Amino acid sequence: MPAAPVIANNMPLVALWVLGRFDLLRDLYGQVLIPDAVRAEFLAIQRPQRESALSSATWIVTVPLGHPQHALAYAGLDEGEAAVLALAEERQAALVIMDERKGRRYGQRLGFPMAGTIAVLLLAKERGLLGAVGPSLAALLDAGL
Repeated sequence: MPAAPVIANNMPLVALWVLGRFDLLRDLYGQVLIPDAVRAEFLAIQRPQRESALSSATWIVTVPLGHPQHALAYAGLDEGEAAVLALAEERQAALVIMDERKGRRYGQRLGFPMAGTIAVLLLAKERGLLGAVGPSLAALLDAGL
């Protein structure tokens, strides 16, 4: 597990929630940080169910930005993506988990290792935590993700 934190954006959280596999984040990375803005995005719909899942997943930790104004530097990104990158800078992230292409390009330019939901699923399969990736991808497609 990386010494520096792993930071996740909303879409990978949504995807893993849909699959009922928040545990993959724990098993692969130990602890995953999310900024307040990502928590708010995640809880914007289906709040009771998502809030219950998030509170049960004690390895997903919501942390405030030390310098919220740094998120303003990421023009063209939504609030959650900008907060993820600002938090990644503040905490010198070992990995940023984000699906959105524009946000990933920003993160790569900043020098952060980037991964998306599919990379998380592939790593889980490689480590024996997931039998096959195909059924998970099909479930995500069926859910409109």
